[in-house]
Amino acid sequence: MDGMDIALAASAEGEIRDAYSRAVIGAVEAVGPAVLHIAAGKGTGSGVVFTPDGYVLTNSHVAGGESRVTATFPDGRSMGARLVGDDPETDLAVLRLEGEAPADARLGEARRLAVGQLVIAIGNPYGFQATVTAGVVSALGRSLRARSGRLIDGVIQTDAALNPGNSGGPLVNAVGEVVGINTAIIAGAQGLCFAISADTAAFVASRLIREGRVRRSAIGLSGHDIVLPRRFVRFHKLARESGVRVEALVPDGAAQAAGLKTGDVIVAFDGVSVGSIDDLHRLLTEERAGKTVPIGFLRGTEQHAVEIVPKAR
Repeated sequence: MDGMDIALAASAEGEIRDAYSRAVIGAVEAVGPAVLHIAAGKGTGSGVVFTPDGYVLTNSHVAGGESRVTATFPDGRSMGARLVGDDPETDLAVLRLEGEAPADARLGEARRLAVGQLVIAIGNPYGFQATVTAGVVSALGRSLRARSGRLIDGVIQTDAALNPGNSGGPLVNAVGEVVGINTAIIAGAQGLCFAISADTAAFVASRLIREGRVRRSAIGLSGHDIVLPRRFVRFHKLARESGVRVEALVPDGAAQAAGLKTGDVIVAFDGVSVGSIDDLHRLLTEERAGKTVPIGFLRGTEQHAVEIVPKAR
């Protein structure tokens, strides 16, 4: 390689590095001012303001059960915040600031994420306020067990470094949208970090703000999202190109009673197309408990429909 080639390669590398830096810097400038240090009775963590009128998303294990906490912005401004609602089953909680928020962040759509995509974590690990780490989306559609014992589905795995104190802080994409709420690490591992998807967070937050809790029914299964072969989608005239593969059934649960089996792929529930576990969770409302509803699924290459009776949770 001659001198000109070396110079061109160095220039190209510099441009790539600058593009990466610009993306991270832009995301931090957009979201960083809305990231909070949360001091609660059980410890400290992070949070993010996601509405102009001062609603805050954080983890249930950070602020759940606390009637009031102290929130501090990166500019040093502190104010009280009260607990609006808490959902341990998704490890999410919503707070309401008792003063004016100097900034708020925008929730994005986690369903648009791709493996390998740049993401940035902002939080307060070990009390080091407004700490920024960056990495990529390592995997999508993970399941993570909440402290309540329930599996949280649709979880984002990332290698953006998280440490104690990052919990409740935002995972941000390159255009400055919050795509996840950081929630957990694997102790002793490196680069295995997890965030609750913004799609789940948006749904849970809307219920907590409206009712103070998330009311649910259950059908007694766990599953994960899968992409369907296009020939299946076309042949069965499905509205979505994905579904929920049944991984396990609760003994004597509604799904087992209805005849579902592991390996079945759910594609519809109560007349609504289902393309992801989040779709199914949104449909399992309290109002459907005890009511007979149709559920559509694929078993092998054939499409079936049975009736199922969700149970109250």
